[in-house]
Amino acid sequence: MAMLLSLTLHSFPTQQPSEWPGITVAVSVAVYLSCALGRTVHVILAYRAVMKVLCPTQQQFGALPLTVLILWLTCVLRLLNKNVRHWMEDELVEGNGGSTLSSWALLVLLAALLNDRELKFARIVMFTVEEINRDTKLLPGLSLGYRLYNGCGDENLIRAAMEAVNGEDSKGCADQIQALLGHSSSGVSKDINIILSPLSIPQVSHLSTCACLSDKRQFPTFFRTVPSDRFQIIGLVQLMKYFDWRWVGIIYSQGVYSEEGTMAFAKEAEKEGICVEYRLPHSKTNEKKFCAIVEALRKSSSKVVLLFLSLSFTKSFLSEIEKYNITGKQWVGSEAWITQTDLASDGRKNILQGAMGFALPQASIPGLGEFLLSFKPSDEPQSAIVKDFWESFFDCSFSPSNTSATCTGTEDLSTVSSDYTDVTHFRTENNLYKAVYLVAYAIHSLLQCHNGSNPTTGKSCVTKDQVQPKLVLEHIKYMNFTTQSGAKVFFDENGDSVAQYDLVNWQIKDNGSVEIVNIGQFDTSLPEGQKFKLKDNTRIVWGGNSIEVPRSVCREPCPPGTRKAIKKHKPVCCFDCFECPEGTISNETNSPDCLICPPEFWPNEKKDQCLPKPTEYLSYNEIMGALLTGFGCVGIFLSLLTSIIFLTHKETPIVKANNSELSFLLLFSLTLCFLCSLTFIGRPSEWSCMLRHTAFGITFVLCISCVLGKTIVVLMAFRATLPGRNMMKWFGPAQQRLSVLSFTLVQVVICVLWLTTNPPFPRMNMIYYKDKIILECALGSAVGFWAVLGYIGLLALLCFILAFFARKLPDSFNEAKLITFSMLIFCAVWITFIPAYVSSPGKFTVAVEIFAILASSFGLLTCIFVPKCYIIIFRPEQNSKRHLMGKIPPRTL
Repeated sequence: MAMLLSLTLHSFPTQQPSEWPGITVAVSVAVYLSCALGRTVHVILAYRAVMKVLCPTQQQFGALPLTVLILWLTCVLRLLNKNVRHWMEDELVEGNGGSTLSSWALLVLLAALLNDRELKFARIVMFTVEEINRDTKLLPGLSLGYRLYNGCGDENLIRAAMEAVNGEDSKGCADQIQALLGHSSSGVSKDINIILSPLSIPQVSHLSTCACLSDKRQFPTFFRTVPSDRFQIIGLVQLMKYFDWRWVGIIYSQGVYSEEGTMAFAKEAEKEGICVEYRLPHSKTNEKKFCAIVEALRKSSSKVVLLFLSLSFTKSFLSEIEKYNITGKQWVGSEAWITQTDLASDGRKNILQGAMGFALPQASIPGLGEFLLSFKPSDEPQSAIVKDFWESFFDCSFSPSNTSATCTGTEDLSTVSSDYTDVTHFRTENNLYKAVYLVAYAIHSLLQCHNGSNPTTGKSCVTKDQVQPKLVLEHIKYMNFTTQSGAKVFFDENGDSVAQYDLVNWQIKDNGSVEIVNIGQFDTSLPEGQKFKLKDNTRIVWGGNSIEVPRSVCREPCPPGTRKAIKKHKPVCCFDCFECPEGTISNETNSPDCLICPPEFWPNEKKDQCLPKPTEYLSYNEIMGALLTGFGCVGIFLSLLTSIIFLTHKETPIVKANNSELSFLLLFSLTLCFLCSLTFIGRPSEWSCMLRHTAFGITFVLCISCVLGKTIVVLMAFRATLPGRNMMKWFGPAQQRLSVLSFTLVQVVICVLWLTTNPPFPRMNMIYYKDKIILECALGSAVGFWAVLGYIGLLALLCFILAFFARKLPDSFNEAKLITFSMLIFCAVWITFIPAYVSSPGKFTVAVEIFAILASSFGLLTCIFVPKCYIIIFRPEQNSKRHLMGKIPPRTL
């Protein structure tokens, strides 16, 4: 029954306008809350099994103390309100154009007493309503009415909202409003909408920018003609990103607008890699907080400071900060104060000079400037607030006074410098202008009828007597129109209008005059990448006495060739730069990782680019390759020269002595050995890799086979001279040729098997060196390679052993000794070749192999043929059969 009683009391009608309706409402609300509290406690205690404590009697009396307390507070507030009513008028002005729709369709809440800007807003509403009522096409046959409220103080706001709910004001006007315009403050707008949204009364704000009001679940009836701070925040972040300001400080104030805005900025900035060094609150009364701000400004490394404050807090902050010598900062402001030129003063020049921020776009409203400046107190003779404004403008008094001049009411407003008289640019004013037009167009759209239905919604037609706020609310959502001044008005799904901002720059001249220069724009209706742009050829004045764009970073970006490493417990903008490890690069600024170059590439010196690795192989153009080539050519020349000498002296005894046919074959094989060394020089290819090893193996076997044949011939020749023996018939010329051919064929078979199973092939060796590629011939089958070398070594060892046994045979020219020396050199070279070949890197491996070929070939050529050539050329007398068959004392090695 208690809850029902509260609702019944709330609905009682009042016969005479008085202060008691508010008390009645308060009593009903108190009873309602008390009963709700009692029922809640009743349910909780039921589960706790302590119902004896709260029986029905206790429940009834439990609501009584709370009701009495609220009733007492309400009465006290009402008495206080009556005591100050003589100088504060709650209802500024009421307008009614003789509307047949309602006496006042608009309820307008203004911010505070004696606020020039709010008085300007009130006059703009009057101007706009009069303009709409003069328009014969908009709301034909109807006139729009309004009521303006001073919204200073929660009591006034709640009373205005309750009058909107009840459809009755304190003067007994019983017409219901269709929409509410206001408030300038985001926090107040939130409170009002909580009251109005359950009743589907649309609220349109011209200056409440808090992004929180875009939440349609909490504020379903809220709309605004000013862009949400969400868009301003995005614009500010894009501005700082454009100028590469990655390290900023923030100063904010108490209140929904500033607190929500700075919080949203910090989140959006973090997405773009912009860090906040400090975020400090400014208070008008707390000196300790202000000292903390001054200390932070002096010690901080960030050069950019975002001053996200409301206008009143900005005035308070600047009046204090100008006492301190704070320089070297680039100030960025919010739209709440960035265009307020009255903030400038000589002491603030070092702060405001070069300041920039986003402002609402300029607009031209024909006739509005003249309307504002033509205002006189006689236009509203019943309004005490208007008289107060006039007295503050001209420092006069309407009542007789000894301290000030008497106001005549005819003073010229154009001689006064204030927010109200600033009619050069209309920015915020245009939002209120659009808000009034929005309601008018919504009602106009609601009253349209075509074929029995509304063309906008498709529902049944509505007459002027059936207009209700919820119907107006429904049509506001569909509004899309252009005002007489050319401003487009429409809303997104969150009730936000399109966001358009001018980027402005404070440029204070030497004479102290301020020019707010438009240097760019931010338009959310444009495609991505084009929303923010600066004007071409625009002069920008920078803060902090800087002649170029200020740098504001915690750490300079990591250049290419380094990687960025985030510090623990530090903002992401404060990082370390480390050089990329060996073999990796980074080709971007602030690269988080270094990229590994592909195997065929290697970083340059700056480690910002992968370049192809240089290739290395034994070339004819380098010194080592040229020297080896020269030695090979010399060996070929000497072999051919020796062949010519032997050929010209083929009938001499020294040439005939040891089978001249084998000697010529040996010289031919030595020439091939010198030639095959040249195949190891140059860029490896598939054919050169197969040719170099097989040619080397076959020619050397041919060479060693000839030497082995000559050794056997020597042994057989001396054995054949013994009585009763004729061994030469078993190893004559035919057998010698057959032995050479047989030994060589074995090597040919080994090479063929090697080439057919797993032949040598060119390969890029990227393992031995990191920064270059070795072009080499891979063996393919290691077994085949070592089989070739092993067979050569076997023949050489056999030849060495036989020659060693024949070294003491009697003869004036014993060739076995020469063969022994040559084989000794040959074996020594190839024994040392094996470890050198295995351990030599890159092209030196090939060089070692060529050196072994040349050294062993020169050893054979020198030891076997040079002594004979010496006798042929320089000791021809010794080139006789008598001398060769002569007895000489035996010698030992």
